[in-house]
Formats: sequence, structure tokens, C-alpha cells
Amino acid sequence: QVQLVESGGGLVQAGGSLRLSCAASGRTFRLYAMGWFRQAPGKEREFVATISWSGDRISYADSVKGRFTISRDNAKNTVYLQMNSLKPEDTAVYYCAAGPAYGGRASAYDYWGQGTQVTVSS
Repeated sequence: QVQLVESGGGLVQAGGSLRLSCAASGRTFRLYAMGWFRQAPGKEREFVATISWSGDRISYADSVKGRFTISRDNAKNTVYLQMNSLKPEDTAVYYCAAGPAYGGRASAYDYWGQGTQVTVSS
């Protein structure tokens, strides 16, 4: 069992930056691939970024490539999402997720956090 708690969301102006954190409980965190997803009002949840358990594989959605960076610290049981050059269309609830397989499909993840709101004003 893994419990995930996101933090770091908030209100920021377009062009600004935020860093999201996702703290995980459980000693098996280092064995899980981690992902970030987001859901805007009226839209389906969409993939943002994923990182393998060792950190050697990383993938991003095209919409955030070059602006967002995912990383993890297995010693701290934490995964991060550094978000730069934020745009109003990045406004959404951001969720972190843990699963046995690296990838961009939400169905591949077994555990989800409660989400953190990111709002980007124009």
C-alpha cells in the first residue's frame, strides 16, 4: 500500500513557475514508477509526465515538454514536478500516481493522491 500526498499548488501569473511535490508513504516507493496527471474543469484527466523507479526513463506530454521537469528522490520518498513558463491552459488539478509500470496510461497506476490545484492567471 502506498499513500500519496501532493503539495505546492497555488495561483501564479502566466510565465511563472511552481514546483509540485508528492510525498509517498511506504518503504516500497523506490520500486514504483511515478506519474503526474492533471484534470481541468470539464475535461478528462490527462497525462503530464512519468518517471521510472530508477529515474533513468522519463517521458512528457507534448504540451509540457521543455517547460516541465519530473524528478524523484527515493531517499525522501518524494517525486517532484518543476513547472516553468506556465500558461493559463496549464490550470488544472494535478495528481501524482504510483504504479508498477512506467508509462502514460492512467490505468497503469494503482495509487493516486488527492490532487493539488494549480491556477495560472493571464
